[in-house]
Amino acid sequence: MSPLAFPDAERLVVDHLKNRPELAGVVVDNRPPAGFDGTQRAVLVSRVGGAWVDDLHLDQPLVDLEVYGPDKTAAHTVALAARAAVLTLAGTSYGNAFVTDVVEADGPRWLPDYLRPAGNRYLATVRISVRPS
Repeated sequence: MSPLAFPDAERLVVDHLKNRPELAGVVVDNRPPAGFDGTQRAVLVSRVGGAWVDDLHLDQPLVDLEVYGPDKTAAHTVALAARAAVLTLAGTSYGNAFVTDVVEADGPRWLPDYLRPAGNRYLATVRISVRPS
């Protein structure tokens, strides 16, 4: 039996969100851009856990979406757009992997970023079920 080829969950989400029209003009990546102070419209994607479920043959990463904006209202608007967009991943393919399900583990919540005091941040967590090749 050949080894599993796990997809990069962060890149899967970043690539999906980058092409969404409702997030046009929003920076989407797994790391902040140079000079980032938290006031730009941005979605930062990070795998924060999850596990391989052998019986189901699924990788189920937990993925955080840190969403920023120039003010609280703008950050919330981007958070809602990112939330809706990431849920559309279910049923899509990424390379040789297939996303079978997306479940919101924790919806957007206000979470000030004390490292970027000028920033306005919402945080959400999703669990993605991915059947790798």
